Amino acid sequence: MDRVASLIERAKTEAGFDNFGADGWQEGLERLVHSAEREAHHTQMGAAVFDGMVVDLLKQRLEIESWYARYPEIDDEQIVAPLIGLGLPRTGSTAFSCMLGEDPHVRTLRTWEPMKVCPPPEKATYDNDPRIALAEASMKVRDERFPRAKQMLPSTATSPTECQLLMGMDFKAQIFQAMHQVKSYVQWLHFEADLKSTYRWLKRVFKLLQWRCPSDLGPHTHWRLKNPSHILWIDDLASVFPDARFWMTHRDPGDVITSVADLYYEYTKPFTDSVDKAWLGAVNIEYCEEGMRRVIAFREAGHDAAFFDVKFAEFQRDPWPSIEALYRWLGEDLTPEARAGMERWRAETPRDKHGSRTIDPADYGLDKDALRARFAFYRERFGI
Repeated sequence: MDRVASLIERAKTEAGFDNFGADGWQEGLERLVHSAEREAHHTQMGAAVFDGMVVDLLKQRLEIESWYARYPEIDDEQIVAPLIGLGLPRTGSTAFSCMLGEDPHVRTLRTWEPMKVCPPPEKATYDNDPRIALAEASMKVRDERFPRAKQMLPSTATSPTECQLLMGMDFKAQIFQAMHQVKSYVQWLHFEADLKSTYRWLKRVFKLLQWRCPSDLGPHTHWRLKNPSHILWIDDLASVFPDARFWMTHRDPGDVITSVADLYYEYTKPFTDSVDKAWLGAVNIEYCEEGMRRVIAFREAGHDAAFFDVKFAEFQRDPWPSIEALYRWLGEDLTPEARAGMERWRAETPRDKHGSRTIDPADYGLDKDALRARFAFYRERFGI
């Protein structure tokens, strides 16, 4: 039995189920595992962590399908006009998303939810679900293993998070490249993979999550989501969520790419005996440039009205003009409760709360002037 088949069988045994649902996930899993075997240079711990991650994602997929099998009415749920944050990473999108997530009338994806989706959350116990404590314990381990992570990602067990783990259950997601040097998998993911099955899976999970825990703003659940990597597959995303609206945060790519490469380094180094820093720099140039060209093309093909833009510097200086303008654009009220929650989050989460670090772009084979020139098409399009 090869490694892929062994991981699948292990997941089935541990979960007690054998239905993975619709096809589409198998190719990504096979490419990911084979790439890791050849290219990741895993330590013994790194290989164990990788296998454990894959098995957990497979188990969660099995558990989600088991809920659908028992309660087919879940599929009747509707995901209506979600608001999705995307763009380049490290552009203030986490802070913007966290502030939006403080609105008590909307639904967002909290850090603890994709760690263990099932049983799906319930409205009455959402704020004190026992999985919150489990997530807090997991994040303590994360902080020990990746000591600088909390400097770069000021997250908590209950703060909004990206849908990377959910996409990972279809095995087409950037979460793997952030932790493992899976070079051929990334090349396939960025330039060949079809993510329609991944976005159909995302919709399936969001239906389950809102089934017993909707928002209370109007007749439909109002989702507030964020994942910068969606820029790479914006056409596939829009084909599955045709009524989605988007916000984009913008920052000088010279600062962005160095920061992302350094984040990848922090997550990769505990699991390998050979970190290729030049690849970390190059793969993020590739991702950011290709993704931004695709999203600009999508916008210029008649979809520009579906986007709301936020400049990093302006948001950092004073977030309220951007937040208020977004609510006007959405045609929604920024209630006193929402504003109070956002103000509280901002007061409790100052910049550099956990310290900061100066990064030398040359460590990753990067040059800021060259990056600015390469991304002139982006800077000129959005006035950066």
